[in-house]
Amino acid sequence: MITLNAHAKINLSLDVLNKRDDGYHNLKMIMQTLQLHDIITIQEIKSGIEIECDAPYVPNNNSNIAYKAAEKLIEKYGLDTGVRIKIEKMIPVAAGLAGGSSDAAAVLKGMNILFGLGLDQQGLMDIGKTIGADVPYCIVGGTALAEGIGEIITPLPEMEAIPVILIKPRFGVSTASVFKSLQLDKIADRPKTDMLIDALKYKDIDFIGKNLCNVLESVTVERYPLIDKIKKDLMSKGSIGSIMSGSGPTVFGLFEDDDIAKKAYSKINKNRADCILTYITND
Repeated sequence: MITLNAHAKINLSLDVLNKRDDGYHNLKMIMQTLQLHDIITIQEIKSGIEIECDAPYVPNNNSNIAYKAAEKLIEKYGLDTGVRIKIEKMIPVAAGLAGGSSDAAAVLKGMNILFGLGLDQQGLMDIGKTIGADVPYCIVGGTALAEGIGEIITPLPEMEAIPVILIKPRFGVSTASVFKSLQLDKIADRPKTDMLIDALKYKDIDFIGKNLCNVLESVTVERYPLIDKIKKDLMSKGSIGSIMSGSGPTVFGLFEDDDIAKKAYSKINKNRADCILTYITND
């Protein structure tokens, strides 16, 4: 048996460069791991794949991405055994925080250790990208540039462990629908990705906060004005920068000061059950 943490992520920037011939889009985005995490426990059993989760809305069959990760390794390496995967869910589901992808990455890493498969990080990433676009990043974690459809990962200078408030509106957003509606020629503001990378190098948190950018907001905010209201609410309570993560709908705010973050969380959390205070991590 082995237990691992599966961390949530946010996008400090998300740019969509162009549409590919295969229907996917080429992306350029800066990803960051959070302390917020699910707990994944993998136990060897005689045969099959069993999923246990304390969140009733998480599927326990082969539609679960963690199931697919286990299935991929069992088939690829001809394992004559099975696994029971227990998921203790802390990351909101369908939130733009890579909760499912992080669970799948933890299953790949855990089974690699449990069964002595000998895969290095790149080997795990190569398998991960066949399961989901965010899985390779979730295997690497930390502060990183993700390119291609998200599978080309370049580690970046680590971001400081500052507070982050997450707010997930009580509705879901279809990633496929957002990308389908995205009009690349009408995007007015794009991330200053190279300048953000320099800011990470020089620990310029103020610049990072002021230059967070996610081009998918051009679709999602128009559909759901509440996202923009949440961003403004976070900024009014001391956030140094606030944007939507991934395709949404979760909005996050970065804070330089722990006391300010805790006060903001206390005020916001009185009216919301979907508010989480966490921190940047590179573990």
